[in-house]
Amino acid sequence: MMACVKFISRPSILCFTISRTLYFNSKIRLFSTVKPTIKTQGKLSKARFGINLNSRFSMSSSSASPVLSEQQNQQVDRILEARNDDHGGVMVEMINEPMDAGVFVSLLRASLSHWRCQGKKGVWIKMPIELVNLVEPAVKEGFYFHHAESKYIMLVQWLPSIASTLPVNASHRVGIGAFLMNEKNEVLVVQENSGNFGGTGVWKFPTGVVDEGEDICDAAVREVKEETGIDSKFLEILAFRQSHKSFFEKSDLFFVCMMQPLSFDIRPQEAEIEAAQWMPYEEYAAQPFVQKHELLRYVADVCRTKKDGGYSGFSAVPTVTSFSKKKSYLYLNRQDIDL
Repeated sequence: MMACVKFISRPSILCFTISRTLYFNSKIRLFSTVKPTIKTQGKLSKARFGINLNSRFSMSSSSASPVLSEQQNQQVDRILEARNDDHGGVMVEMINEPMDAGVFVSLLRASLSHWRCQGKKGVWIKMPIELVNLVEPAVKEGFYFHHAESKYIMLVQWLPSIASTLPVNASHRVGIGAFLMNEKNEVLVVQENSGNFGGTGVWKFPTGVVDEGEDICDAAVREVKEETGIDSKFLEILAFRQSHKSFFEKSDLFFVCMMQPLSFDIRPQEAEIEAAQWMPYEEYAAQPFVQKHELLRYVADVCRTKKDGGYSGFSAVPTVTSFSKKKSYLYLNRQDIDL
């Protein structure tokens, strides 16, 4: 692991990069013997340093003191390893090795001072779940939660005195609904055995949530297969809806996707689906639940118009941008454009 280590001495100030291994036991070895470059009165020279701390630190996760003694602070004057981000800030990715909270606070305070002197803006700390004992000390030093995943918490702090321009956490969840018709003008519908529609007897399109890193068109194919066993091909996005405060206070985007069925033998997913069938479209649209809700009526009308050939949706066109070589999709109306 590489670390930027700053020694403060009089009259010299040393800043260099070294390789180090931390051992948190009765004798703490901070780093191996190195040859740093020393700047003394405008001249550069070489010296050798080998430093060991003989202090004992408690390794209990939450009981460790966040404040070191004055002598320890004088001995431990380093900064956390970080990389610059693209917006004038720094990112610290903590490795999941045990660290005493007091040592961490000393490092963090020295690091914040260093980054302020550099004019850095946002400071991000990716804290693995194994270092949960360091979250509270970081919060007490001015950090707050940006987001959390199953294996880490992302902490952040804005350093300048001006208003923060840090982006908020992901604000939307993305879902799909799949519209499939066979040659008999029958639509694929399901009844769910749980959730808002569980036990209601309502027939609805197969729906689901887009996974992280998954394209909308691929999610629609996957959800149809998982819920009904039907293989399908994505054709178009017919419409989409945005709503707010729907899932853990986040907004929601829902895309109605037209699919072409490639198989027709239904095999419902037992865990989530109570029943599935091919239903005459007009029977689906006439359901009281569909007619009662304006949004569902609009969707039914769009699908009917598409079925009758009077509507064109948005097809998925694979693209690559100049700033990313990864393939993505641009969804557009291809009816009036020559690609």
